[in-house]
Amino acid sequence: MTRESGSDGRSVRVAGFVLVVVAFVLYALCSYRFDAGRPDFLYLADALLHGRLWLEHALGPWDNVIASGRVYVPFAPFPAIAFMPLVAIFGPVRLDQWEQIVDSAIAAVDVGLCFWLMGRVGVRSIVDRIWLAVLFGFSTQILWVTTRGGVWHTGHLIAALVTLAALIETFGRRRPLLLGLLVGIGFLTRAPLALAAPFFAWVVADRSGRRTRDSRSWPWRRWLVYALGIAPAVAFFAWYNAARFGSPLESGYGMASLPPFLVAQRALGLFSLAHLGMNLDYLLVHLPTFVIPAAGGGYQLVWPPQPDGLGMSILLTSPGLLLAIRADWRGRIVIGLGLTALAVLVPSLLYYGGGWLQYGYRYALDSVPFVMAIVGLAVARRGLPAWGKLLIVFGVIVNLVGVYWAYNL
Repeated sequence: MTRESGSDGRSVRVAGFVLVVVAFVLYALCSYRFDAGRPDFLYLADALLHGRLWLEHALGPWDNVIASGRVYVPFAPFPAIAFMPLVAIFGPVRLDQWEQIVDSAIAAVDVGLCFWLMGRVGVRSIVDRIWLAVLFGFSTQILWVTTRGGVWHTGHLIAALVTLAALIETFGRRRPLLLGLLVGIGFLTRAPLALAAPFFAWVVADRSGRRTRDSRSWPWRRWLVYALGIAPAVAFFAWYNAARFGSPLESGYGMASLPPFLVAQRALGLFSLAHLGMNLDYLLVHLPTFVIPAAGGGYQLVWPPQPDGLGMSILLTSPGLLLAIRADWRGRIVIGLGLTALAVLVPSLLYYGGGWLQYGYRYALDSVPFVMAIVGLAVARRGLPAWGKLLIVFGVIVNLVGVYWAYNL
């Protein structure tokens, strides 16, 4: 962990503040004309304030659960809980009108937290921290989900915020109760983040840096405090599901209304190896259309290249993440971060939905904060090379083209 003092500390704070403000303005400009029409979390927040777990009416034809004549939201509920104070003050209708502004503010805070995290992992150059924050904020699906908004995307923004906060604590004091609370909140925001719990349990245990196989010297007390931090989220998850659907393990995802092509995919299994090839394609291989058949024969160039909304290779949208290869992969923290990034991605790779409609593979956002920590460690260790900056610029351009397609796809 690095700590700045005096003029250096002030410079970092000013740079971080300016970065957040600029990011907010850019996100707001990119998203202000788009209306996703699905502010489910805002109306669920209003329902919770009135003692209900259901909405008074469906906000769209898909991704609703109709049970006992009531409309339920299948998505993890913490975003609605987080919005309750705002909804109590302004009401859901007014906040619905401001949804893109609210999402832009959350995304801008995400960028600020990434800037903070880069300092915590040891990146001393303010300029390099800004480069890496730009990589996170404008060369990943953060830009797409902020531009599009809606119930599917707001959860990603809040999950990224919570994960970044947990990683900042990881490279700070490693307080077990705080980490437990953040892990629980992450789980209630994006369920795959539950698979990050072992990593943060290791972080809690590794505070002293000592390793031993003697169980008597293991940090049982710290683990207990960590578990107590997670427990409220697990208890709420079980109660919330049981109160809605009669089972603590029924989230509603398997009951949600879907268009016919997704019904066919879900019939293969909510989570299944049958979906792995599709999701790996969307994550790593899928490309937009660059040429189409011309009316008189031959082909014509498509500009800008046209995505199909199913996915796009992360190597095209976020090539700057390749900076992670420069990290010290012999280090335990890098290995832990890498394994966790993979672990939280696995449920999405086995999931039937694929993430549609998307520019890139938005489910990768569950993993991106962990990868960004590795990227930061790499830059702290070996600096930010010119080719890394070029990859970041390339990714930003690709994602800015995605803003066009957010309105025209």
